[in-house]
Amino acid sequence: MEAKLNLLRRGESGKGAARKLRRSGRVPGVIYGGADEPVMVSMEAREALQLFRSIPVDNTVLQLSLDGEAGREQALVREVQVHPCRTELLHVDFLRIQRGVPIEVHVPVHLVGLPDGVRNEGGILDQVAHDIIVKCIPSLIPEAIEVDVTHLGVGDVLRAGDVEMPEGVDNLVDPERMICGVATARVDLEDVEEEEEEEFEVEPGMETPTSEPGEDQD
Repeated sequence: MEAKLNLLRRGESGKGAARKLRRSGRVPGVIYGGADEPVMVSMEAREALQLFRSIPVDNTVLQLSLDGEAGREQALVREVQVHPCRTELLHVDFLRIQRGVPIEVHVPVHLVGLPDGVRNEGGILDQVAHDIIVKCIPSLIPEAIEVDVTHLGVGDVLRAGDVEMPEGVDNLVDPERMICGVATARVDLEDVEEEEEEEFEVEPGMETPTSEPGEDQD
């Protein structure tokens, strides 16, 4: 997936300059990586926030326009700093990439279907890994890896090596790493307690002791 973002070069750095930029409605950032020197940039806060809300930030290739030069840089978002209390971007790091050169990225894993062990045996589907690391050229980065889990029964496990990858995309995760599995449903503790209470319920007419053995009773 590709998206576009407009950037302007900035000359000043430091906390004071960053605060001044944010007060003006812009967000400071930096582009680094590759053979070129890092470039300090800024972006319109509202445009950047809307973009990051609409894309998978970790693996979307961005076409960066620098000072109006369309397609000047191609990059991935490497870090987004957000204000802890407000919906406000503080700083964004971009990593340069090159067309046709493979890169490593984290891609989400989406489970598809209802396992047989859940539908027919009352099991519970447990997803342990929610993303995997893949290597491919930027144009082939998948938005997500979809995995069919309908065939899984209770006790079955799906591992990274079982995941079918799109053509041109290599899975870098340990093949034995667990992605998901179907476990036996856990018994509700409240149900167990209710059953125990019913089992030891006193029958009508039975006397219950009011003191411990050996104590004097009135």
